[in-house]
Amino acid sequence: MVASVAAAFFPVPSSSSTVLAQASKSIGDGPRSLGIQGIVAKPNSSSGAMEIKAQAQTLPKINGTKVDLKTKEYKADEEEVASVPRTFYNQLPDWSFLFAAVTTIFLAAEKQLTLLDWKPKRPDMLADAFGLGKIVQDGMVFRQNFSIRSYEIGADRTASIETLMNHLQETALNHVRSVGLLGDGFGSTPEMSKNNLIWVVTKMQIVVEHYPSWGDIVEVDTWVGASGRNGMCRDWHVRDYRTGQTILRASSVWVMMNKHSRRLSKMPEEVRAEIEPYFMVKAPIVEEDKRKLPKLEDGTANHVRRGLTPRWADLDVNQHVNNVKYIGWILESAPISILENHQLASMTLEYRRECGRDSVLQSLTAVSTSPDGIQADDIECQHLLQLECGAEIVRGRTEWRPKHKHKHADGPRNMGPNSSL
Repeated sequence: MVASVAAAFFPVPSSSSTVLAQASKSIGDGPRSLGIQGIVAKPNSSSGAMEIKAQAQTLPKINGTKVDLKTKEYKADEEEVASVPRTFYNQLPDWSFLFAAVTTIFLAAEKQLTLLDWKPKRPDMLADAFGLGKIVQDGMVFRQNFSIRSYEIGADRTASIETLMNHLQETALNHVRSVGLLGDGFGSTPEMSKNNLIWVVTKMQIVVEHYPSWGDIVEVDTWVGASGRNGMCRDWHVRDYRTGQTILRASSVWVMMNKHSRRLSKMPEEVRAEIEPYFMVKAPIVEEDKRKLPKLEDGTANHVRRGLTPRWADLDVNQHVNNVKYIGWILESAPISILENHQLASMTLEYRRECGRDSVLQSLTAVSTSPDGIQADDIECQHLLQLECGAEIVRGRTEWRPKHKHKHADGPRNMGPNSSL
């Protein structure tokens, strides 16, 4: 009895064959003879189950030698698999991974082609997919496209005048950058930066023929030319990308100012040599309005808005208020009845001085025709934006047309498909 127990836990070489035979017989019974813990057990013999369990825990090594627990049936299966002849097919890799990789690459390439070669498939997509713009017309005109976003439209569901003006400013700066003339300043050339010079606008004329709606794509062309000896003019032509209908035309005059002394400066010859090759000899796209802009007083203004102050976000990199912000301030004093029932058709602005971040301003408006009149047609307004001390910032004139009149005059055949005018 003692010898049999000792042989179970400390087997001797002469009994190793017997142990292996018992283990092979028990394990060879198949999966049905496996217990919950993976230990081989015969359901008909509880004592045999205990004996096999004890042996299974000690089988990995017998007298320092590893024991192979593979059954004859398992070995036969391995020999059968190994005996299968090696063919081209069963040596191929798992093609599912390769197929998934090829599919991913194909879908990515198709997406890029949709963006680059979009015209035949998606005419409503942004033509300039990456918003970079391009040089056209023998390198003299810069063109860039913009999509009207939902946050750029106003109460009448069309783009605001500030949105369109921001598009003009963006194309002007990108034009300078695309030709390699962007220095450290806001649109300044390298030679201008060396001389501490920046551009400032002195006059701007805008004619709006049609306001785009949300989702419309506008195409903006801009070019520059000489204005006298020390100035530069810049024009813009904004069109509906799909229909080609003119949306806006604008002309402006720019001069140089020393960013330290804040005084106007003559154009240095080295700066002229930089920009003159890009000047176009062309008449302004907007005919100059030579009518004098009168100065308004508190007594002659119909509407006054006081206490206007610039925010930090209103300053540009040259540390003065962006000129587009002035337009919003000018319209602050326009009667709400005009804004609701009329549409800004044109604007002429003369910039007199810059505005700093600590300035407090007043907006004055004088209406030449009563907007409340039953037979009121086009309306003209005079504007003045000044500091509280009376120093002038901007003088302006705006012309307004009734919204219903513009809609009927243009007619559906002249309007873009997404226009809500």
